[in-house]
Amino acid sequence: MPGHFEPLPGGGAAVALDEVEISIIRSLAVQLLELIGPGPGGEASDDPLAELFAEGPSEPPTDPVLKRLFPDAYSGPGVEATSPEQAEQQRAYSSEFRRFTENDLRAGKRENALVVIRSLDSLAADGKGGAVLKLAPEESKQWLGSLNDLRLAIGSRLDVVDEEDTDLLYRLPDDDPRKPMVMAYLWLGGLQETLVETLMP
Repeated sequence: MPGHFEPLPGGGAAVALDEVEISIIRSLAVQLLELIGPGPGGEASDDPLAELFAEGPSEPPTDPVLKRLFPDAYSGPGVEATSPEQAEQQRAYSSEFRRFTENDLRAGKRENALVVIRSLDSLAADGKGGAVLKLAPEESKQWLGSLNDLRLAIGSRLDVVDEEDTDLLYRLPDDDPRKPMVMAYLWLGGLQETLVETLMP
């Protein structure tokens, strides 16, 4: 079980993590939470009805990581406009889509990151150095979402666009300053892959 998730009887997943691994994942999840933030709307409203109808931003974020986490719906790689009019229409559609979806997307990503942090904190509270993390089926899905977000964030910082970029990362020399980030990216990829396998019927 070390280093990869395994299915639990009745659903869910388990993985053995040592102290360093727990610390790394928790630190990355906290950083992700800080990056996502409460969103342009600020803190949650006391009025749930007003919150339900609150509109999000209409412009894409400027930070490259947030751009990767919250991409435009009607443009991006592989979606080329054939005319200036079509490009303008894509921008308008993307803007409208973002306005009504980004707040919910941010809330979902925040909740997934919080589930990761809380489950790791409960392991630390047991007072054991390393431990076996056991996740219920729903927690497993939230962990999967957060692992994906963490990889997207790190991949964005490493300028990973496609599989060829990942192959180049394997060949980086040990003294390259990006090496620790690369190792985290690849390790999280392994965790993500095994977690996907546990969730497959």
